[in-house]
Amino acid sequence: MSALRIQVYEHGPAAFRDYDPVFAEVAALLIHAIEERNPRLHVDHIGSTSVPECRGKGVIDLAVTYRAGGLEEAKAALDTLGFQRQGGRDPWPEDRPMRVAGLAAFGAIFQVHAHVIPFEGREHGELVGLRDALRRDPRLRRAYEDEKQRILNNGITDSVDYSNAKHSLIASMLARIATP
Repeated sequence: MSALRIQVYEHGPAAFRDYDPVFAEVAALLIHAIEERNPRLHVDHIGSTSVPECRGKGVIDLAVTYRAGGLEEAKAALDTLGFQRQGGRDPWPEDRPMRVAGLAAFGAIFQVHAHVIPFEGREHGELVGLRDALRRDPRLRRAYEDEKQRILNNGITDSVDYSNAKHSLIASMLARIATP
């Protein structure tokens, strides 16, 4: 992990950024480091930074997945790499945790959210399914971007409020992609 330096996560206001392929490069380096730390884990790059040409908040979201009984070792793998427990308002519970990190790489600082979830569970399927649908369907991607930009244009920049505001959008998209 010589190219990356994990440091303290700094919470900042949500913003809207153009797609930058360097986010995928950083995510790939992180995925390699996590899976090397614990080969029983499987990590997927999810969220808008994983979708070419998708504009979004500019946070690298990872789904760090574990098999039955592996929750504690998944959390330990992230913790020993330098990820921190999510703090702030309304953190995810430790039975479905999120770890966060600030990552120094390529001359910039990247914010990372590592969602620790069961492998091949409902949530994993939804996150990967939404990512794949956004990659396939430019109209769906544009609707996703437009709604996220509308939320930010309405002055919602707190990350918890932002996530809550886009919840109905995500739910409707999941229903849409689940229906053939």
